[in-house]
Amino acid sequence: MSAQFNPLEAEYIELQDRARVLADSALSHAERADESDSVDTEVLKLLKDSGLAAVQVPAAYGGHFESPDSLGVTIVREQLAASSSHLDSLFAMQGIGSYAIAVGGSDEMKEHWLPLVAGMDAIAALALTEPDVGSDLKALSTTIVADGDHVIVNGTKSFITNGGDASYYCVLGKENAADGGVGYSLVLVPADTPGVTTSRPHQIIAPHVLGDIVFDEVRVPSSHRLGNPGRGFSLVLATLATFRVSVAGAAIGSAQAALDDALAHTTGREQFGVPLARLGPVPQMLAMSWTEIEMARTFTYQVARAAAADPLGSLHLSSMAKIGATEVAGRAVDRSVQVMGRFGLIRGSRIERLYRAARPMRVYEGATEVLLDSLSKKLIKEHAR
Repeated sequence: MSAQFNPLEAEYIELQDRARVLADSALSHAERADESDSVDTEVLKLLKDSGLAAVQVPAAYGGHFESPDSLGVTIVREQLAASSSHLDSLFAMQGIGSYAIAVGGSDEMKEHWLPLVAGMDAIAALALTEPDVGSDLKALSTTIVADGDHVIVNGTKSFITNGGDASYYCVLGKENAADGGVGYSLVLVPADTPGVTTSRPHQIIAPHVLGDIVFDEVRVPSSHRLGNPGRGFSLVLATLATFRVSVAGAAIGSAQAALDDALAHTTGREQFGVPLARLGPVPQMLAMSWTEIEMARTFTYQVARAAAADPLGSLHLSSMAKIGATEVAGRAVDRSVQVMGRFGLIRGSRIERLYRAARPMRVYEGATEVLLDSLSKKLIKEHAR
């Protein structure tokens, strides 16, 4: 980030430096890990040894900050995504998959699971989407039924990050209320619970640890509830409010890495007697990527600060940052491939991996169009006041 803007505090600079060291150490494993549909053991060890997963957990349970800090998570993801999408995803999900425990779990649940998450001794997952349910989560069909001092979970979750390798799943399902209404509850289900089965029927263009999970008469103690019965959506919303802006950080890291590769190529290669970086439209393409990346980074850091202070009150800003940075990443990576010519198309190269990884960012954790629709409603409502 340019020195002309508000500098990061020493604590965040230290995190940034640690994340950069981890990213550099993982780069030699990235080509293999980024093609894997299961957790890469060497990348997992690097992340575990770095201690950076502690950023995702409250200090009372072995974490770095008093509570998960949006700016800290965003800064780390920016560095990790520049190296390996596998590493970035593994880090990100430790927060996304544990936040509901931190804010809605019993003391017993927190004391058992959160130190394991912080130390990478447990791999976290959040199970929301289903085969026929994506953005419209209220249409889900998974059920949660109270049965004495237990709850029973039935249903199928699809396209779940860490599915098949997670230590537990925070599962969102419908639950009938005492008054006859229907609510949505969250329950923690350990992966080794009888009735839990996983499969991997899908893979995406940027390979990912992705699985489907079937819950067949899965019985867990009522103490595994996260939050109050029927109030699961509030925990999901709190999770998104805290971590959505970090997707923007990952997008910026990907865009910056692509620009770095493009600069190395175009300044080191000559055509028609001049460096590519001075030929035709290439310098304008490089400069436009630099401009957009700096704009996205500056806005994202400020939004991440706001989200750390007031996650729910800043959710619309987090959505803006996510939209802006992922769209910038798509354009910047595409320009980089273009100016690198055939060298931008080499299978297994970092630029090729960045190109494939940038595209899903505009879909997961809120597709651009879905977020724009939500923002437009807020904009029109505020205008009408």
